[in-house]
Amino acid sequence: MNKKLYRDGPYEDFFSQGVLVGNILTLAGQIGVDEEGNSPEDIKGQMVICYKNICNVLTHFGGTLENVIDETWFVTNVDECMENVTEIFSEREKIYGCKPEVSQTLVGVSALVQPNLKIEIKCIAYID
Repeated sequence: MNKKLYRDGPYEDFFSQGVLVGNILTLAGQIGVDEEGNSPEDIKGQMVICYKNICNVLTHFGGTLENVIDETWFVTNVDECMENVTEIFSEREKIYGCKPEVSQTLVGVSALVQPNLKIEIKCIAYID
């Protein structure tokens, strides 16, 4: 099997941000922390950074958000996410530039890698 890996960030020795096998690209969960290590307090702000990080990985493999076919959102507070769903999904639509044509799963978790994080997004993309 021919795998193409993309390793980046402070944990690049431990895992890949993306793995391409054939036309299928799987992305590691992307968190709402920017390049300077900053993270907004709100879930919407963290989501925006998650997508910026997703775009960075996609770009490395010649893709864009148009190539995403599946998303899994891991959130530490499902109630907070659902209370703000209209605002969050409106911002997501702006990021995609249209209504996203992806399957999506929302999973509630007790914690993420850093205690202040509220959301992590994992994607699968098809790269032609």
